[in-house]
Amino acid sequence: MTLCDHFEPYCCNTDDGLARRRVELWRGRWPEIAGRHKDASGASPRYTFFYPQEEYRRHLLQPLAEMTAMGIADVEVHIHHDGEGERDFLDRMQLFLRQLSEGHGLLRQSGGRLAFGFIHGNWALDNSLPGGKGCGLNNELTLLRELGCYADFTMPSAPSPSQARMVNRIYWARDVVDEPKSYDSGIEVRPGGGVEGDILMVPGPLGVRWTERLIPRLEVGEFAGYDLASRNRIRRWFSLAPRIGEDAIVKLHTHGTEERNSGPMLGGGLDQLFELLGEECGRAGVELHYASAWELFQVIEALRGRRDPLAALGRRQEQPA
Repeated sequence: MTLCDHFEPYCCNTDDGLARRRVELWRGRWPEIAGRHKDASGASPRYTFFYPQEEYRRHLLQPLAEMTAMGIADVEVHIHHDGEGERDFLDRMQLFLRQLSEGHGLLRQSGGRLAFGFIHGNWALDNSLPGGKGCGLNNELTLLRELGCYADFTMPSAPSPSQARMVNRIYWARDVVDEPKSYDSGIEVRPGGGVEGDILMVPGPLGVRWTERLIPRLEVGEFAGYDLASRNRIRRWFSLAPRIGEDAIVKLHTHGTEERNSGPMLGGGLDQLFELLGEECGRAGVELHYASAWELFQVIEALRGRRDPLAALGRRQEQPA
C-alpha cells in the first residue's frame, strides 16, 4: 500500500509561519505514527510527500528529508504551471530536481540520471483540462520521460475532465505530442511484458461505493479528514485496485497540509487506517506491504519481470538451509 500526499504547505495561504507550522506538525507526529505499525515483512509505513516546485523553501524541505533518512518517508515531485511554455517548464523542473538531490540528498539515480515520481497540479497532466488550463503542454509526457520521470501518480482525478478512460489498471501511456491527454488509454502492465510507452501510469482505485445509508458515492482513493478509512471502504479499495498477476496495488492520495485533513489524520485517522488494513488483510488471508512511491515502482518492475517483489525491496530474508 502506498500513500501519496499532494503536500502543499502554502495551500490556501501565503503565510510562511503557517507553512512552517504545517510541516513541523508532520515532522513531530508522523515518526510516532509510523513507529506504531508494521507490515507483513516488519517494515513501517512509508509516506510519500509530493512537494510542489513553486513552493520550494529549503527550511520546509529539510524536515521531510530527515524523515526520509529515517526510512519512513520519501519526497517526489509535484508542480503547478499554466501556459508558461516548454522552456519554462523544463527550467523549473531541472532546477527543482537539483535542489532536491544536491540540497537535501533526495531522489535517486537510475540509468545515469535523476529519477522521480510525478503528480501534476490541478490534475492537469498533459494539457488535459478544457482550454489547456493548468498546463499548456501537449508533449508533457515526452518531457517528463526525458527529465527522468519513472512513473506518474496523478490519477484518478474524477470527476475532473482530466480523468483517463483507462481506470484501475497500471499501464504504459504513449505520448501523441500534438494532442492533449495522451494518457487517456494505454497498454496494461502484465507479467513478462516490456516497456510499452513513454510514461508508466500508476492510478489509485476509482469506482462507486455505497455508504452505510446505502447512498452511492464516488470512490477515488482519497484519504481525507472528511473521508477516513472504514472496513467497507478498505474492502472496496481492494476490489477496485489494479492488479499485476495476483498482486493488488493499492495507491491512495491525500492533501495532508490542510488543517481539515491533518487534524483528523494525525489525530488518529492514520493509526486507524493502518490497523484496519492489517485486520482486513488478515481476514482475507493476504499479506500487507507498505511502500513509498519509488518502492511501489520497484514492485511493479519486479512483477513485470516475474521476479520476487519483496526481494526487489530488500525485504525477502534468506531461508535457513
